[in-house]
Amino acid sequence: MTKLTRAEVLDTAKEYVTKDRAEDHGDMEDNFMTIAAFWGEFLGREISPSQVGIMMVLLKAARAKSNPKHGDNYIDAAGYAACAAECAT
Repeated sequence: MTKLTRAEVLDTAKEYVTKDRAEDHGDMEDNFMTIAAFWGEFLGREISPSQVGIMMVLLKAARAKSNPKHGDNYIDAAGYAACAAECAT
């Protein structure tokens, strides 16, 4: 892994959540609402869109634990945290 700076992680995450992935996956809020509905149905409890973002951060943390040198985990975690904050507020 090449060394990533904080700025590179945040800049890349910003690009992912505002451009690149939005084009591929559609509107983030709609997508997180759909995921929340699916997870909620499966778990038998209500899940909020912001909780989806936090759970995805935790998924990326688990992946970083098993492969700490894979930079994409940190970039994605930053992006999911930003999405969770936007959904929550």
